[in-house]
Formats: sequence, structure tokens, C-alpha cells
Amino acid sequence: SYLGRCPLILFLLQSNKFSSTDDCNPTATVIALCAMRDFNLAQETCQLAIRDIGCLEVLINLLDTEEIKCQIGSLKILKEISQNTLIRHSIVDLGGLQIMVKILDSPDTDLKCLAAETIANVARFKRARSTVRHYGGIKRLVGLLDCMSVRSTSLIPYQAKDTEKARCGALALWSCSKSTKNKEAIRKAGGIPLLAKWLKSSHVDILTPVVGILQECASEPSYRLAIRTEGMIENLVKNLSSEHEELQMHCASAIFKCAEDKETRDLVRQHGGLQPLSVLLKNSENKRLLAAVTGAIWKCAISEENVSKFHEYKVTEALVGLLTDQPEEVLVNIVGALGECCQELANRSIIRKCGGIPPLVKLLTGTNQALLVNVTKAVGACATEPENMMIIDRLDGVRLLWSLLKNPNPDVQANAAWAICPCIENAKDAGEMVRSFVGGLELIVNLLKSKNKEVLASICAAITNIAKDEENLAVITDHGVVPLLSKLVNTNNDKLRHHLAEAISHCCMWGNNRVTFGENKAVAPLVHYLKSNDPLVHRATAQALYQLSEDPSNCITMHENGVVKNFSMKMISERFYLATKRGSLLNCIIPGQEIVVTD
Repeated sequence: SYLGRCPLILFLLQSNKFSSTDDCNPTATVIALCAMRDFNLAQETCQLAIRDIGCLEVLINLLDTEEIKCQIGSLKILKEISQNTLIRHSIVDLGGLQIMVKILDSPDTDLKCLAAETIANVARFKRARSTVRHYGGIKRLVGLLDCMSVRSTSLIPYQAKDTEKARCGALALWSCSKSTKNKEAIRKAGGIPLLAKWLKSSHVDILTPVVGILQECASEPSYRLAIRTEGMIENLVKNLSSEHEELQMHCASAIFKCAEDKETRDLVRQHGGLQPLSVLLKNSENKRLLAAVTGAIWKCAISEENVSKFHEYKVTEALVGLLTDQPEEVLVNIVGALGECCQELANRSIIRKCGGIPPLVKLLTGTNQALLVNVTKAVGACATEPENMMIIDRLDGVRLLWSLLKNPNPDVQANAAWAICPCIENAKDAGEMVRSFVGGLELIVNLLKSKNKEVLASICAAITNIAKDEENLAVITDHGVVPLLSKLVNTNNDKLRHHLAEAISHCCMWGNNRVTFGENKAVAPLVHYLKSNDPLVHRATAQALYQLSEDPSNCITMHENGVVKNFSMKMISERFYLATKRGSLLNCIIPGQEIVVTD
């Protein structure tokens, strides 16, 4: 029936098109628009019928008139039908967005609100968001937030029209804020202080889009800083206890992104945000809310003080209980949170006692890269406890970790290698376990050719543990570990220096490896590691030089590169590993040379 009567409505609209009030009948046009609104505009059939008979062009043309009633009638229809993806694209193709942006300057509040709401629907794809910015829409939409109701810090009394205008503007900005350039445009237009003021509102209708904008923009460091300095964390925490799940979700999502920064993590704790996050874990049916809450807990748990609080609220137990039958988005956050909670010894035991290790090991067989990055870290943290390691080994977890070294993602490779280290340290027969992985040692050695610094540091740490077994050290020597380690010595990365020096130290203990390191010119750069400001680098370097100094040729190289002077300075300033350094120093003294060391 709609398809049959739609052409008649179109005829009425077309016969009353006008450019001025002198050559038209606005009343007939309004009647035709009202007739069109009588249909179910939320139904896709109706939406596409309006487009297919050419009525969409007429509706957009009506926006460019001076008749407010016709503009309002047209926008009410466009607002409804723009929920359809195809209609949104057609509106942009027909130049409708430019006209709507222009309407935002209208003195009529109702007209501006309708235009903003329609923009909110249309600007859900990239080209539309770009069009809004290009025609000055961002500044106009931010202007809708700046009204009398928000200028008072108490926000009382509210004016209904001001609140509605701000709500519609916030909805449009929310859609537009998915663009990086639009985020910057909102900031430059002065949007952040206005958002901070509206965040103090008690009206959920305005709070939801405002928090929605903030959680979208919180991916940018400048916004995270502003959210913190404008005092918005307190209000985000406050609204975690709201009765509205959508608002809770957006608040948790904003905290998730903002908690990348330590200062924000501290503020969440100080404003009492950790407990409501813990309580929200019980709402496991709403997966979108659960994803936001677990993400916020994950990032907040990076700080040890927060982990202690989460321990009081029994968060680890709750997270373990959520490890099964969850979407991957949720699992990524849950496992990330567990990995951070493992900073506390008690939590590592809790994971085991609650039966969390088997599902964690099972997740090692997945393909989601973000999930693999987190689960390797969590399993590695659990493996630092011998009792946990027994379970991981029994479930073939170490083999699964080793297989992930073949993963193309360098973050997965690095975390897998870091996880392998405690597995080797806490295995009952580590040497035999490592040898049981066919091709495993060759794979480890070949990863020293990686270009990723984190991968290289983690592989060096793994080699340090592998080399503690003489037979495995012999095998990796045959695979060319010495020349590959030697190629890495010219690095300024202290983390890599630390683990590389340790690996060299342990690899020196087989055959002629000390001599080979010297022949591969690895000694001189190591001496310069002593100039680092990192004490871990100093200690590892002292160990490596001590082992290398057993070869006379290496001693000469060390002396030529100023090892005596560097060691003397370090011995004065550092007491730890003093004996090792003195041993290295004594090996390097050339007969006839006089040195004075003040201790």
C-alpha cells in the first residue's frame, strides 16, 4: 500500500517545490510530509522506496528553502530513514550533509536539533565524517554544547531546550569522533572543557553521548591528558554505578583507554573506581559491557597498587571463572588482566587453585594475535611457580609456547620466548625437555636474525637458560649461536644489552666459544656497555667480560678499549657483583702495568 501511495505523495511534494514563498503552497507540502510520516519509516522497504522513486532528492531540496516547517518536516523523515546504510550514502552523494551543516546556524532550536540528529545518523562512515569537517560542521556542533545550562558549574537550573540542543550536538560529535582528524578538530574548537562540564550532568540522555565522545577520543594522548587534568576521571568513576548499562559500558571503555597512563590508573583507584569495576564483572550476560569492564581492569592492573586492591575484591577468582565461553574480544582483556594480576605471588596460586591454568594453556592453540600476545604473557607469569609449571608441562604447554616462536607476529614471538624462560628454569629436567622439541634449538638460534629488538632480547634470555645445560649449549653452538650473538653487540638498547651480555656469558662455557667471540669482534663493544646507566647492563657485562677474559687475546682487546678505567669507575660507584668485576679486572691486567683502584 505504501509503494502504491508513495508516488502520489511524491507528486504532491514535486508540485509544491519552491525557491521562495511567492510561488508555492507550503501548507500542501507540509501535509504531504505528514502523510509520508504516517508510514513505518523504520521499515527498510519504506526507506528504499523513498529513495527509489526519487523522493530523497525532493526531501533534500526542501532543506534548502526558507520555510522552517518544511525543513523540519523533511528532517524528521530524513532522521528516520538515515538509519539505513544505503540511504546514508545517498544523502551524502546528493549533497545533503552540506545543507544540514548550514542549518546548524539557524536561530530555530528545533531545526538545529533535528539537523544535528540527522548528521549523527549519516556520519557513520568515513566520507560523511570528512564532509562534516570540510564544511565547518565540527565547530558548529561544538557550539551546540555551549549553552546557558552548562556555563554554571552547578548546572542548575537546567533549561530543557539547552539540554536537548547539547544532546543532539553530542550525538553528532560522537559519530564524527571516530575520525582522527575530527578528534583534533573537536579539541581545537574548544570541545574538551564543554564535555567536562556536561559530564557533571545527572541526565543520562546527555551523559551517554558525552561519554561516548570521550571514549572514542581517549585513544589520543592529548585527550587522555585533558581527561585527567580536567578532573573527568572522578565523574567517569561515579557513572560506573549508574543504572544504565550503556552508560556504564562507555565509562568503562573510556577508563580502559585512559588507564594506559599511570597517573590515570592512580586516579581511578583514588576515586574508588576499582570496586565498581569488580562488581560489574558479575554482569557477564552483557558482552559489550563485559569487554569494556575487563579492559579497564586489565589496564588498571598494570599498577601494583591496583593489583593489591583487586586481590581484596577477589577479581582474580572472578576473571578465572570467565575464561570459558566468551567472545575473543572479552578473552583478550580477561587474559591480559590475569597476566598483570600475576605480579602478586598469591594471584599465581589462586589461578592454579581455581583451575585457571588448563583454559589458559588451551588458548595457546588459538589464532587471534592479540589474544596470543596476552596468553603467552599470562602462562609465562604462571610458570614462575614450580607447582604451576608442573601443570603447564603436563598439558604440553611448553611445546605450544615453543611452536608460537614460528608465529609471524613479533609480539607473539617475544612473549612466547619470555614465557619459555621460567618454564626452563622451573622444569624438573629442563635440558631433556628442551632437547625433546625437534628442531626447537635451531628455531631459537635462527630467531637471532630478527629485526625486532624485543624479540632479540627475549631470545637472548631464552638462550641464557638453554645454555645452562652443557649438551644443549653444544647443540646451539653447532647451529652458529656465537657469530649470531656477536652481530648483535653494536646496539644501544639497554634491554637487549642486558640479556645479550648474559647470553654471551653463558655461551662462553663451551669449547672455544670465548675465542670465537673475540674473532667475531664481540669484545670491544661489550666494554662500552659499562658506560650505560642501567645497573643490570653493568652486572651482565661484568659476567660476560669475566668469561671472555679467560682468553689472553680478549684481554688485550679489552685493555685497548679502556676496560681497566671503566671497571675502576664502576667498582667505586657500585658494590654489587664487585667480586666478579675484580676477577675480570685482574684477568685484564697486563704485566708491568700499574693501576690504582680506590674502594
